[in-house]
Amino acid sequence: MSDKRQNNQLLLAFAEENRGEAPNGLSGGTESFTAKRGTESPAIGEQLMEEVCGRENCKRALARVKANKGSAGMDRMTVQELPELLKQHWPGIREQLLNGTYEPQPVKRVEIPKPDGGIRKLGIPTVLDRFIQQAVMQVLQGRWDRTFSEHSYGFRPGRSAHQAIAQAQKYIAEGYRWVVDLDLEKFFDRVNHDRLMARIAERVGDKRLLKLIRAFLTAGVMEDGLVNPVDEGTPQGGPLSPLLSNIVLDEFDRELERRGLRFARYADDSNIYVRSKRAGERVMESLKGFLATKLKLRVNEQKSAVARPWNRKFLGFSFTSNREPKRRIAPKAVDRFKERVRELTQRNKGVSIERMAEKLTRYLGGWLGYFGKCQTPSVLEGLDQWIRRRLRSVIWRQWRLGSTKFAKLRQRGVSKDLAAQTAGSAHGPWRIADSPGLHIALPNAYFDSLGIPRLTVRL
Repeated sequence: MSDKRQNNQLLLAFAEENRGEAPNGLSGGTESFTAKRGTESPAIGEQLMEEVCGRENCKRALARVKANKGSAGMDRMTVQELPELLKQHWPGIREQLLNGTYEPQPVKRVEIPKPDGGIRKLGIPTVLDRFIQQAVMQVLQGRWDRTFSEHSYGFRPGRSAHQAIAQAQKYIAEGYRWVVDLDLEKFFDRVNHDRLMARIAERVGDKRLLKLIRAFLTAGVMEDGLVNPVDEGTPQGGPLSPLLSNIVLDEFDRELERRGLRFARYADDSNIYVRSKRAGERVMESLKGFLATKLKLRVNEQKSAVARPWNRKFLGFSFTSNREPKRRIAPKAVDRFKERVRELTQRNKGVSIERMAEKLTRYLGGWLGYFGKCQTPSVLEGLDQWIRRRLRSVIWRQWRLGSTKFAKLRQRGVSKDLAAQTAGSAHGPWRIADSPGLHIALPNAYFDSLGIPRLTVRL
């Protein structure tokens, strides 16, 4: 079935309970539903669930879930199967949502390694629950986002990590050259449900929607074949969780603003900039108390510190200590980059350099999209040279025998004497990779021809 035909059938399914709906609104659909059910319509301002189930909102939610792809949940249904499910069962699902009887499935526990060590626990909802969460998130975000702090940058439309980093850079340039680097301990696992729901209830009067959000929070986690209950936390992995985290931490943002502090926050990663170490230490101790008593959250003592900004990292970046600070890639981020490149360029039997280049190119494209905004070109130049030396050493290993190496060098324009000297060298591949013979045989232009991007091109 074509995507266009499938989308048309889904629109019909979304609209089935909304036959009186105006083309670009929800009022007609609400009246149609109310008349059909014979029940009293919620008060004005409390019809958010009707908006969640509205045709346009659902259409956007489905498109987003399909675009995000992602793994199957505990029911093993894939994103590709979701449209057919909605086409067949959406009227019944919608009725459950509007009646307040929909029950989410437990999330599937998935553990992934963190870049700086440790394990991050994700909770993967079923694709149907992801769709419903996305629809709820869109409605709540439309009302909530404009009220969030201007210093909050994570998981918000039109905002990015790069903006948070630029704001931090501006504070440092203004003379706030000490940072209170706060890391919340297992934040997504420690969110207090009662406090979160109380915050949401301040602005949401639709009890059906409040009940649904609470149900998502307490749906449980399937781990090792068993479903375990959940009484705190908002599992990472669902579309609704990032918005809920911002709702929780908005209270923290307001406290920082009330104190007149300069800060930038991205999700649970907060940096506060002050003029002295002593001021930073006072702020750190005071905020620990606020977080513990007001938000029931703990600061990770090992990962938090009062320090110079150039000795810390923020969202993968750090800064130089110049009067006009420059953005630079944090050393740990450089280490992770090299580790990933090594994984992608392992000397695997049967893997051609062309195939290796394809995988490497995809990774470098994404990496450049983020870290290409650094302001220290010498670092990128060094990484460029390191990548090509790494590739030369891999190719040298693939050539194997001395006679083969000699022939390959000659084919690639290396003189007879230099080819013999290089092929007969007792040095290892890494040392040979930086030799004149390999630079002639495998110039940068060769790697350009494979499509491997140069990291310094943007600069």
